[in-house]
Amino acid sequence: MLISTLLTVVLASFARTTFAQENIVYDSIHNATTIYGTWSTGSKAVLTGSGFADPANMTFNYPKNTGVSYSFSQDGFYEISRYRFNSNGAYGLEVSPSILYNFVSSGSDPTCITGVIGWVHGSYTLNPNGSITMVPMGDGFQQIQDPCAAISNFIELYNQTEFYQSWRIFQDPTQGFKLHLFNFDGSPVAPQFQVSTTPKMLPTQQLRNVPSSTVQRRSISSAPEALGPRGLMGVMGAGVLALFTSTLYLL
Repeated sequence: MLISTLLTVVLASFARTTFAQENIVYDSIHNATTIYGTWSTGSKAVLTGSGFADPANMTFNYPKNTGVSYSFSQDGFYEISRYRFNSNGAYGLEVSPSILYNFVSSGSDPTCITGVIGWVHGSYTLNPNGSITMVPMGDGFQQIQDPCAAISNFIELYNQTEFYQSWRIFQDPTQGFKLHLFNFDGSPVAPQFQVSTTPKMLPTQQLRNVPSSTVQRRSISSAPEALGPRGLMGVMGAGVLALFTSTLYLL
């Protein structure tokens, strides 16, 4: 009787543990497929993997259009590539409770276009409650270009833990699987479409030695020059279009 009782307790404990790990349900209603692979917004001009960033030298290859791309591997690694413009006002960088960068308007000058391009990778966890936690490896970085700021163009480390309240994957009738991520407060992130079921990622290890106590931030040039051969005026239309397009994605 004692052996039977102990066996029942052990099995019950095992059942609870298994449920905690496997209560994420994949079905056609909200998770039509797994999250593994590479995802990208809009025209899919921004992608993770080789060709977007060189973490060893902290440099970027600018894509033709703005966008965001996430990759998730089956063994628990992630990578994020971001390229954004914000216009119609001077903007300051603010780290929100979601640990995602936001831009807070501090003016109304339409010539002040803030550009941010960034790369980060690390390990992620699909939590039992449906949320996602992403912990960076420490070698992420971003370039901020703001012609209205005291320092118009600089590169700094970006290694913030990111938390998403939930995620959903739907089957889009024309573009296939579509990933929806929701910030800590439930606000939606621009949806991404699956580019590949195999994640396109740089090596899943630290790609640059960065002391944990060191904060790197360096000015590199004036913003109009760093924004590329199109110059500042060429970017204004792209910034407005990016904001308009992002709004449509969220509808």
